[in-house]
Amino acid sequence: MKLKFTISKTQADLRLDQVLSRWVETCSRSQASDLISRGDVLVSGMTKRPGYRVKFGDVIAALIPEPVENVPPGPESMTLAILFEDDYLLVIDKPPGLVVHPGPGNSCHTLVNGLLDHVPALQHDDWDPLRPGIVHRLDKDTSGLIVVAKTLKSLLFLQKEFKQRRVQKRYLALVEGKDIAPEGEIVLPLGRHPVKRKIMAVNHETGKYARTSWRVRQRYAVACLVDVRLYTGRTHQIRVHFRAKEMPIIGDKVYQYRRNRRNSRKNTLADRQMLHSWRLRFRHPYSGRQMQFEAKTPADFIETLAKLDSSV
Repeated sequence: MKLKFTISKTQADLRLDQVLSRWVETCSRSQASDLISRGDVLVSGMTKRPGYRVKFGDVIAALIPEPVENVPPGPESMTLAILFEDDYLLVIDKPPGLVVHPGPGNSCHTLVNGLLDHVPALQHDDWDPLRPGIVHRLDKDTSGLIVVAKTLKSLLFLQKEFKQRRVQKRYLALVEGKDIAPEGEIVLPLGRHPVKRKIMAVNHETGKYARTSWRVRQRYAVACLVDVRLYTGRTHQIRVHFRAKEMPIIGDKVYQYRRNRRNSRKNTLADRQMLHSWRLRFRHPYSGRQMQFEAKTPADFIETLAKLDSSV
């Protein structure tokens, strides 16, 4: 929905996000702030901060998304790569490109839709209607292991295990750079980007503790294959941490050097970020015994490595 209006004398000196939320009934103050920060709101043709004090005569032009109802997902027949299943949980090898749960722009064809078909009990009212069984998530273009709870007790147990950092999570990442240390650790706090609210950034003021370590497996002419251990589980943690250390993940279209986003050969080697959750170790919610699973490296990842190998 396109919106355009002029600031009146009675509106002058109010915050921009306040004016917008008052003008659009379906837009909360925080939503207004996000729209302004994304650049979807212009003041006389210019971008401003949410706290900008509007002036009499300012022309406000905004692009407001239509409100979307949170309609619970339905079951869909889907082939799932199930590595393990019992009465309490599932371990799935998620392919790249599959969204874990419904959200804006992805109302169907998600992992949750497939789970609802495979485990009808997840359709019961006791579950979160939008994320039934989901213990943790992977980005759409990140492949690999994900554990799903089949009972509410299993869900609570596994969520606590992740929160208490008792789950060992290992990833393979193909990162830019050839002079990378054989191993290392990144401890940088992560939070929402102060302006681009849809993405994450290193934030020393309001960010949360985040820890990542790596070990180089293979070196190539312009990149390194690294084995990553994730100690915390912040949104986009590996992608942001490695970008902050000037070794962004190849194929990542968001957390990349600005000069590389369109023209770099390294960034055109892959159609998605080369990040794969290859090993997961956790305690079973019923027996308490340690379980470990490994997911094979997907074909597109292997193809990208072959391109790099041939370029040495």
